Amino acid sequence: MRFPFVLAASLFSTAALAQALVAEAPLRAHLSFLADDLLEGRGTGQRGGDLAVRYLETQAAVAGLQPLKDGTYRQALTIVGSKALPSSTVTFSVGGKTLAPAFGKDIVFGASNGQQKVAFDAPIVFVGYGIGAAEENWDDFKGVDLKGKLLIMLVNDPQPTVAEPQRFAGKSLTYYGRWVYKYEEALRQGAAGVLLIHTTASASYPWSVPANGFGHERFSLAGAGNAMEGWLQEDMARTLFQQAGQDLDALRAQAETRQFRPVALDATVKVQLDSQIRSIEQFNVAGIVPGTDPKLKDEAVIYSAHWDHLGKDDEGKQRAGQSDHIYNGAIDNASGAAALLAMAQVAVKQPARRTQIFLWPAGEETGMLGSTAYTRAPLWPLAKTAADLNLDSMNFVGKTHDIGVAGAERSSLYASAAKVAKRMGLRLAPTIPDLSGAFYRADHFAFAKAGVPAFNVGSAVFSGDGSFDFVKHPKASSERLVAFKNDYHQVTDEYHPSWDLSGMLQQAQFTLNLGYEVANDKNLPTWNKGEAFGKVKR
Repeated sequence: MRFPFVLAASLFSTAALAQALVAEAPLRAHLSFLADDLLEGRGTGQRGGDLAVRYLETQAAVAGLQPLKDGTYRQALTIVGSKALPSSTVTFSVGGKTLAPAFGKDIVFGASNGQQKVAFDAPIVFVGYGIGAAEENWDDFKGVDLKGKLLIMLVNDPQPTVAEPQRFAGKSLTYYGRWVYKYEEALRQGAAGVLLIHTTASASYPWSVPANGFGHERFSLAGAGNAMEGWLQEDMARTLFQQAGQDLDALRAQAETRQFRPVALDATVKVQLDSQIRSIEQFNVAGIVPGTDPKLKDEAVIYSAHWDHLGKDDEGKQRAGQSDHIYNGAIDNASGAAALLAMAQVAVKQPARRTQIFLWPAGEETGMLGSTAYTRAPLWPLAKTAADLNLDSMNFVGKTHDIGVAGAERSSLYASAAKVAKRMGLRLAPTIPDLSGAFYRADHFAFAKAGVPAFNVGSAVFSGDGSFDFVKHPKASSERLVAFKNDYHQVTDEYHPSWDLSGMLQQAQFTLNLGYEVANDKNLPTWNKGEAFGKVKR
């Protein structure tokens, strides 16, 4: 009788999994609440963020998720807030003259080392793209001692050539091209400070983006950071280089080659940076569905979605006289946070062989601070973390024939995603060049850097190309999705009861199904051969 019993148990398990369906009603309810004005845009260090954390931990308990070992659903992290004061100045001495760039117009800068006062005089060195990448046989520093220097860098990557069409991933932006990497590298080099030369083409966004960012309070994890970091508007950079006897365009051309060496400018900088500093405690929220397999339950699959957005801007309201000063972040990312709650409600009723962890990181909008803090002090050993499946900015337009899995192609998760998609009657959306570096801009990347196979499941909202194959009104639906770029990080990213959430529900269901596929597989996911993240030891 044993064989029929085992067969019956297997059939029961399969049937139960088939019933593990995410419901739209709780997803919509959580979404509408998290995006409500009452939560004041869920800002880091703001009252609305505290309300969001309290709501998430309460709903995690209601759903039946188990708390952490200390009996709570919170993981604390210390964040340092910093805002440059009007008394701060940066002046260049070059060719016997003084250049005084205007903050906001010509230059933006701030501190990330937690110091209220920073003052230094330093020589200036142009370091090209500021990249050291052994796998690309690329070194912009050539062993030059850059300690105590102000480094000026280009953003983006060295561009592909006819001889090397896939140099630095070809047309796609790599992590080396991101401003975050540039600042990290300046810190490793021991620089006094770092400025990035801005162009809309190389940054993929206008000057207003860094200008707005540095005009408000910026956040970083407590610990080491640059004494001064920021951006230099291209025209100001061109003037500085010209007066220092250098041609910016000629130096850019040199920076496109492996032979480039740092170029010391015949100029110095004087920095007086006064900052308003505060230390605040923020929280990741996490809940657990224990695994059922005696051995595999020690390994875990993580589903993640950040809870924060940009909060409310009382200064902006006063300055511009605008009536709406709340950045609700309905799509970015009340959608992902709500989806995780709806998925958890299902997962607790149908545990998998491996443990499942639902994680709502803090501080994603301020530099993936919550997810980075998690990987530095993981709630579950990273060596036993199978994957991180992240949700960020989901589809609010309608159901599709395909599903976006950009980034999954870097690991065996792509094959798993293909299996799940086929069972759901879906296609995988085609992989397109990652021109804006989307893979490096969401919480899954913190896990990837730590060696855990991870990607952002979902939506063309994140890349803004509207490339999905919609079931209803394909052209109009794609245009509507692309139009979201006008609401991205604006006060107009608000919830609308008329939204068709069938596409969002589809993404949530796919993510949960993929989680089950990974959690029930006998093998852990692996990075593809040659993939840089596969070299990181978990």
